[in-house]
Amino acid sequence: MAEEEGPPVELRQRKKPKSSEKESAKEERINDIPIPERAPKYVLFQRFAKIFIGCLAAVTSGMMYALYLSAYHERKFWFSNRQELEREITFQGDSAIYYSYYKDMLKAPSFERGVYELTHNNKTVSLKTINAVQQMSLYPELIASVLYQATGSNEIIEPVYFYIGIVFGLQGIYVTALFVTSWLMSGTWLAGMLTVAWFIINRFCYLLMSASTYTFMMMWEYSHYLLFLQAISLFLLDIFSLKQSDKVYEVYKIYVFSLFLGYLLQFENPALLVSPLLSLVAALMLAKCLQLNVKKGSFVAKIIKMINFYLVCTLTITLNIIMKMFVPHKENGHMLKFLEVKFGLNMTKNFTMNWLLCQESLQAPSQDFFLRLTQSSLLPFYILVLIICLLSMLQVIFRRINLKYIWIPYVCMLAAFGVCSPELWMTLFKWLRLRTVHPILLALILSMAVPTIIGLSLWKEFFPRLMTELMELQEFYDPDTVELMTWIKRQAPVAAVFAGSPQLMGAIKLCTGWMVTSLPLYNDDDLLKRNENIYQIYSKRSAEDIYKILTSYKANYLIVEDAICNEVGTMRGCRVKDLLDIANGHMVCEEGDKLTYSKYGRFCHEVKINYSPYVNYFTRVYWNRSYFVYKINTVISFQS
Repeated sequence: MAEEEGPPVELRQRKKPKSSEKESAKEERINDIPIPERAPKYVLFQRFAKIFIGCLAAVTSGMMYALYLSAYHERKFWFSNRQELEREITFQGDSAIYYSYYKDMLKAPSFERGVYELTHNNKTVSLKTINAVQQMSLYPELIASVLYQATGSNEIIEPVYFYIGIVFGLQGIYVTALFVTSWLMSGTWLAGMLTVAWFIINRFCYLLMSASTYTFMMMWEYSHYLLFLQAISLFLLDIFSLKQSDKVYEVYKIYVFSLFLGYLLQFENPALLVSPLLSLVAALMLAKCLQLNVKKGSFVAKIIKMINFYLVCTLTITLNIIMKMFVPHKENGHMLKFLEVKFGLNMTKNFTMNWLLCQESLQAPSQDFFLRLTQSSLLPFYILVLIICLLSMLQVIFRRINLKYIWIPYVCMLAAFGVCSPELWMTLFKWLRLRTVHPILLALILSMAVPTIIGLSLWKEFFPRLMTELMELQEFYDPDTVELMTWIKRQAPVAAVFAGSPQLMGAIKLCTGWMVTSLPLYNDDDLLKRNENIYQIYSKRSAEDIYKILTSYKANYLIVEDAICNEVGTMRGCRVKDLLDIANGHMVCEEGDKLTYSKYGRFCHEVKINYSPYVNYFTRVYWNRSYFVYKINTVISFQS
């Protein structure tokens, strides 16, 4: 008979053990205790519940943020209680241009006809036919117009509500993406909740948020420059063996595919072919093909990495030069000059460059900005997490001997990842050589407790403020602009061309449909030059000079804005008239902003006085507290 099998019996020594033997025997007994394994169904259910709750929280966060933006927008502008003209005035700067093209698509008899009129547009800028779809990346507006008509929304909702609804919806998706990214980084959806809370509490002021919202709505024409910086970052991470080469190589292929797809969809845009991104990625992929399989960590491998680095840099420059030789393109010289001035590599008196540098979004953050981040506990945790991450990275690079943020959203995401990540707490405890409490247990406790405490404190401190902000009715009252637009629609000839500041021209194009001389767009050299020339109405130039500039663009009417002419800027040297004086040599900025002699007064002041020679060239036809409209005389009658 076969011997009956039974449970294994462990033989133990029966004599009295020594003290050391007692401890070992105790450990053996503990180890002998069987650990109950969870049933596969329970594990699957736990994972499903975690993913379901996380996804639900992510989608809910995005929806709540979109609803919050919509409610805040309504409270700020009283949007639903306004007439159509007053609603359109709330679109500022370039957002007015994009919405105007959305309106044009809805008015077109067919989608094909609407696209054709946008790609051969000669009704926006005088003496200029533009491909608005290519130049202004109007694909979101095209998609929005198709969705509005295809879904039958034209019978339910007004076009403007559908448009801003899409904008707020995209911002909701953006917040959801931040939630998911933080969740994936830390392994817990609690980090996603903290990221969203910090992002909403520390958002930009409303005007900047509006600008970023509408910028996010359009497809950015300079996106390949940002991807170029990302590609450089990935290349450096690959060089230092901080990322898997295969994953980085896959990203390179995505870059190439995106470039060529964008090239085809953007009417064979040559700027994408001559972009540094394509040259860099092509060089990286060529260098990847030439790499040898050498044992990692060896001396030969380190030498090959150095050669690879030199090869990539050389190939990138060579390929970019070759592409520019064979591909006809318009050089974006103003972008390179702008970067040079921004980083202090050069100085310029150019009006356009200095005007761009004076924009609020490109200025250093104020003290209030850092104070707000500190009050919400975001900045201290961000600095702590950033220091730990940087030191960890340096430690890895040092051992093997072998950086990029766009502030607010990524500050929120990184800080939340660090606070909710047990691994980061473990790293900190290892550096502190913590012995009293088990580091793993303490890291798990802190990764749950700290974000919970932060969340409760944020709820107590900032939730009442947000609710007060939503309940407070703000006043939007701009009768002067409404009167100006009404006068243009009633009194000005249909074929009239208006000249003025680019921001006002965008509003005129949207609200009236009349042709203008310039637009608030900065991706075209000709438009930039037009903007600078039209801005000369606020400089110390003669009436004859201004008249020649305006007539060269076939302008019929000139609009002078009192807010620009009498601007009292808080930022030294950033008023439009100051920038013009510097560009024209009427102010010496190197010597303490000293004014130099000009035999002409400031045009915007002098033209209001109505004396010769200004009345010979310009006739005032309309004015209110904010705007002065002058008809540009076609026949000049000189009088003393």
